[in-house]
Amino acid sequence: MPTASTPPISAQDALARLREGNQRFVLNARNMENPLGRSARQALVAGQSPFAIILSCSDSRAPSEYIFDQGLGDLFVIRVAGNVVAPSLVGSVEFAAAKFGTRLAVVMGHSHCGAIQATLDYVREGKSEASENIRDIVERCLEPVTTVVSAAGPKADWEFLMKEAVRANIRNSCDTLRHGSRLLERLCREEGMRIVGAEYSLETGAVDFFNGV
Repeated sequence: MPTASTPPISAQDALARLREGNQRFVLNARNMENPLGRSARQALVAGQSPFAIILSCSDSRAPSEYIFDQGLGDLFVIRVAGNVVAPSLVGSVEFAAAKFGTRLAVVMGHSHCGAIQATLDYVREGKSEASENIRDIVERCLEPVTTVVSAAGPKADWEFLMKEAVRANIRNSCDTLRHGSRLLERLCREEGMRIVGAEYSLETGAVDFFNGV
């Protein structure tokens, strides 16, 4: 169980730990030793030392702690619809990396993402959203989704577009983190930090790490 004094692990070891946890989740073989109870809460009152940062979608079907079979204090989770990147979200990743020494950040999207569907509806049919704040999310997904639609052509299958757009959006968020922060750029260049993209399958429960691995 991590505590305030636990030294950070490397990005490679953190990624391996996430892979192992996701495999347990897929097999429905949860680690019963994960810190979740009262003693775990008390041990973490003084501080935390998360081994990975997860920037993921807010979708209720994709909670990172379950997907990676981790306990209290293990993950620094940032959730936002469409796993988009805005200044406050970059700042949240920076905070965990600088404060806790966490050296792995994962941007995790998922299949059947509502934010991506809304963006595709906007790009292909001009459908607008209910509020300016929802439109802001769509606009942050717009560039990668538009690129996918343009490349696929007007006869492209919807399922193909969804899958490609989800992944393009993940790659875009990863690139924004890698190149939109001087602090994260330095940590990646000098201190072994890695920013990795991943897609969670609602159908299988498996996470595919495919960008920056």
